[in-house]
Amino acid sequence: MDAVPLQYTPEQDTPKIVAAVSLLFTEKIMTPEAQSITTKSVEIINSRLPGYPDLQRIWVDNQGIIRQILPMAAVTQQEPPTDRQVLDVAGDWISLGGVDLQINGALGLAFPDLNGDNAHLLPKICKFLWNAGVDGFLPTLVTTSVENIHRSLAVIANYLQLSPQREREAKILGVHLEGPFLNYEKRGAHPAEYLLPLSVEEVKRVLGDYGHIVKIMTLAPELDATGEAIAYLCSLGITVSLGHSQGTVDEAQRAFNQGASMVTHAFNAMPPLHHREPGLLAAAITDSNVMCGLIADGQHVSPTIIDILLRASNYEQGIFLVSDALAPLGLPDGLYPWDNRQIEVKNGTARLTNGILSGTTLPLLVGVQNLVKWGICDVETAIKLATAAPRKAIHLQGISLGQSANLLHWHLDADSQELSWRRLI
Repeated sequence: MDAVPLQYTPEQDTPKIVAAVSLLFTEKIMTPEAQSITTKSVEIINSRLPGYPDLQRIWVDNQGIIRQILPMAAVTQQEPPTDRQVLDVAGDWISLGGVDLQINGALGLAFPDLNGDNAHLLPKICKFLWNAGVDGFLPTLVTTSVENIHRSLAVIANYLQLSPQREREAKILGVHLEGPFLNYEKRGAHPAEYLLPLSVEEVKRVLGDYGHIVKIMTLAPELDATGEAIAYLCSLGITVSLGHSQGTVDEAQRAFNQGASMVTHAFNAMPPLHHREPGLLAAAITDSNVMCGLIADGQHVSPTIIDILLRASNYEQGIFLVSDALAPLGLPDGLYPWDNRQIEVKNGTARLTNGILSGTTLPLLVGVQNLVKWGICDVETAIKLATAAPRKAIHLQGISLGQSANLLHWHLDADSQELSWRRLI
């Protein structure tokens, strides 16, 4: 049968996304390029690599490792060796897959609900996300009981220890704890009964024996009056992200001075920018050492405000995209359980039944396509925001020699100006 490349366009509704992913998921369909690359070395020519000037050529060996990246001008007179297949992408973009630093679940499973009975879904979610263009992700645990946090962390820790790193699966890079040290007034959809005061003792209690797998913790800096909790988290190598907060510019700057280096879903669950009360977000935008996560679904933040934020933050230097996707990611619109409440999903946007915005069910790379569709970013910058920028935020290397060639091929249609993508490997 003909190969069907997985492509997302912003107009696709959730059932179509499910069908496309399901087809790849169940029948393991690959593009012709991917089928060839897995058995033979390949030279990808006339490619645009984000961050590289001019057109490039990429040599990937038959083990799927990037061995060489050179400008086309350096090799135009040189014929490729006969043992390499040549793939001409004709000026299209090539990038690594996305990295999602805030994703709450998928395929009906919320990560805070992980237990021994549903742990078998983790590899399926990893496969699903790989087919959605994601190379790695941080399962995000929203505010819940300490017991639930420990149970979920134990399942993830066990998976990381015992499960082999499979090819063509998104890798779990650690865990993002979004709470429970959040401001009650900015808790959003987080359940109030599980919010905790912030102290070193409470942090130790929440982390338990699993601090080594926690990569990011979102907290409200105004709850840390002494600064000891933020300093303690940073001493463990955990990235502190400010969010769900009423923090002032002074409180945010104090937290940044203590080691915090990130902001969770900019503009959401925090004071807006104000010309006399700039607040937490303004402190982040004006600090070149701080990066902000952004949900680019058009619902959490207006495209006009996204444009302002990106310009003010120097694009991928200060912003990275997240999905903030909930458990119904990959499922049709409808009503779904969420802790002891329900969320309603319509057109990829999830809200509590009282109307409070709780997240999205759109994959990460839809945000890339949206930014191009709205005319906010050029293609290269939009790609960087979901691939290079989140890697930078957690100190992972971008595309480089010796790396596994987990490559995406991006194409901008000249007529429709729609951006599509497919996996090469």
